[in-house]
Amino acid sequence: MKVLLYGGTFDPPHNGHMNNLQAALERVQPDRAIVMPAGIPPHKAASATPGAVRLAMCQCFTVLSPAVEVSDWEIRQGGRSYTVHTLEMLRDRYPGAQLYLSVGSDMLLGFQKWRRWQDILQMADLVVESRRPGDEAALRGAAEALQAAGGRVLFAHAESYPCASSDLRTGKIPRDRWPQYLPPPVLQVIQSQGLYRGADPLPE
Repeated sequence: MKVLLYGGTFDPPHNGHMNNLQAALERVQPDRAIVMPAGIPPHKAASATPGAVRLAMCQCFTVLSPAVEVSDWEIRQGGRSYTVHTLEMLRDRYPGAQLYLSVGSDMLLGFQKWRRWQDILQMADLVVESRRPGDEAALRGAAEALQAAGGRVLFAHAESYPCASSDLRTGKIPRDRWPQYLPPPVLQVIQSQGLYRGADPLPE
């Protein structure tokens, strides 16, 4: 069995996240792809958006494949979420499975700062998406360093997407343009929950 972990804050999940997961699915062809919204990510401040709401928005990913499921495991743990603990849980839940961890290009470049990164490499193959023009050499160098440390790095072909969740939360991308960047189910949750009020009003 092949199990792919796709984690993030997802505040909110946008089409760039969708593109990256689609690329990872095509590269790995997993039996299970587990979307895991973080409780509190170690490298960021706690999200102001409740975990249950981010979990609801993440249901958008299930349209990509019958293999995709959304898990609240990290949210239920409370406190900071560390990928190594999530992978240990998956290793115990699916004994003998090959685990894969989806990471963006920026995450690969800083991977050796992650908690117990060597243990992560022993448990899971890394699947890297979202290569931006010009970062090929840096990514290859980072991949070679991790492979020398005993890891395995796979590259998935995802187009870089000109959007960040923070651009949406802060209103840097105006609300009248959000339908270009957000899956319709995510827009519906944002509207029903009154999220990101600091941005311009959503058009009726």
